[in-house]
Amino acid sequence: MKFNMIAGAVFALLSVAFGAFGAHALKDVLTEHYAAVWETAVQYQMFHAVGLIVIGILMSKSLLGPTPMLSRAGILMFIGVILFSGSLYVLSITQIKVLGAITPIGGVLFLVAWLMVILAASKL
Repeated sequence: MKFNMIAGAVFALLSVAFGAFGAHALKDVLTEHYAAVWETAVQYQMFHAVGLIVIGILMSKSLLGPTPMLSRAGILMFIGVILFSGSLYVLSITQIKVLGAITPIGGVLFLVAWLMVILAASKL
């Protein structure tokens, strides 16, 4: 519970910082295409930062509790942020296109994590 909430808050903080960095420091460095890729990374990082915080809240004893399903969902979402957004950040800066092959792995982890949240919540 605590890990998910802290990780979510850290990812949210970094999302704001990376968004500002991309908008200001990289505005004359990135092409329009790679600026859009950077923005996608920032958006998905923020969405899933909030997702991690939600998982942490759901794990409270007054809601769903610290279930194994939610714990695994948090881990998958955490790794998904690193793989999805991380690969897009590096791709934007380096333009090494093979890094784009990592991004869908993170996306699949997001999907599985959200499915696990649905399954955990449906067991109410």
